[in-house]
Amino acid sequence: MKARHRLPLLALLAAVPLFADPGTVDRDILSRPLPGLDETEMASFLRGRSLFRQSWVIAPASDREFDGLGPLYNRLACISCHPKNGRGGAPEGPAQRMQTMLVRLSVKAPGGARPHPVYGDQLNEEGIPGVPGEGRAEIRWQTRHEKLADGTLVELRSPLVRFTELAYGPLGPVMTSLRVGPPVAGLGLLDAVPDSTLLALAAAAKPDGVRGRVNRINSPQGPVGRFGLKANAHDLEFQIAGAFHGDMSITSPRFPEENCTPAQRACRQAPDGGRPELSMQQLSDITFYVAHLAPPPRPDNRNPAVDRGAAHFSAFGCQLCHLPSLRTGPGASRHLAEREIAPYTDLLLHDMGAELADHRPDHQATGREWRTAPLWGIGRLAAINEKVGYLHDGRARNFEEAILWHGGEALAARQRYAAADRQTRDELIAFLNAL
Repeated sequence: MKARHRLPLLALLAAVPLFADPGTVDRDILSRPLPGLDETEMASFLRGRSLFRQSWVIAPASDREFDGLGPLYNRLACISCHPKNGRGGAPEGPAQRMQTMLVRLSVKAPGGARPHPVYGDQLNEEGIPGVPGEGRAEIRWQTRHEKLADGTLVELRSPLVRFTELAYGPLGPVMTSLRVGPPVAGLGLLDAVPDSTLLALAAAAKPDGVRGRVNRINSPQGPVGRFGLKANAHDLEFQIAGAFHGDMSITSPRFPEENCTPAQRACRQAPDGGRPELSMQQLSDITFYVAHLAPPPRPDNRNPAVDRGAAHFSAFGCQLCHLPSLRTGPGASRHLAEREIAPYTDLLLHDMGAELADHRPDHQATGREWRTAPLWGIGRLAAINEKVGYLHDGRARNFEEAILWHGGEALAARQRYAAADRQTRDELIAFLNAL
């Protein structure tokens, strides 16, 4: 196990931004700890923050604490895909590289899907010296226009992905799914919502054809998923360790083997940064950090238009999936347990229609199902990252586009929005900006 780097706690505390300058956009709003951490907890939080922002290096290196990058990878650090702990975006066209998104890969298999036999379950575009990166994914946009009831035309775009420079042979028949890095603040509170709550929400009768169900991991009787865009991870530590493994090829106690397929010989023969490269203590610290990131507070700018927008949000049926309130359970840490939270999600899978389908099953989730995205803090994301994109693949450039892509179980809510007048739509958007 690697030795942990230690700094005096007072020096670490001095690096925590607690207040923004008056009159400025607070781009660190998603980086604050939950209030009330004691000195030991704050030390773990700050070690985890350092790991989240750390650029990992190729092994062997003099700094053995942070070596082991690759052999195949996408980015050097967690923060690369979650800028300022916020949301990523999509390239504007094929000339731009993917900076805060990735491509999932799979092939059809009995009962669902499995990772690609040569390229695995994620395209890793980069490789360390001597190990060819797997290739490049280029995004091109196709556009169409939707006419709303008052005559407003809205341009909607959807991505087409093309693979080039494939280093390990043709992909052949493959299922793909584009994924933008989501915000990470508040995840510990979502982790603390009991499974029983999610099962009860799934069983509850709902209008408008809305259903919702949990994803079960590995089997129909497996653990209840809640993290990932298809709720394909059942606990926060697993989600974090999986991102280290898939995005940076950093091994950990949860993922002890290098991210190389049998066909990738150079990858399997490359030096590693120890077994595992991310120690149990490091994994514990970064999990504590993410778990204790405070959800963004509601801005103090409520006004009658925002209040009317909240009423429209309910009347349109948005709250049937984007549930305004959840309660955490008693089994979590003292900072997370027995709390009323307002994440605007039910953490359930919903059929979002053919237009948003990626046609790629994930455990019990179908290719048309996505987990309801939490909306808390969504009004801050564009200020944190000006290239932010909404929905799973970043296709939506603003809230209106995101709403108009909703289908399936959300079709009735989308139709009510499209039929509303400009003022009503603007008030709903004002409400979203105030979350």
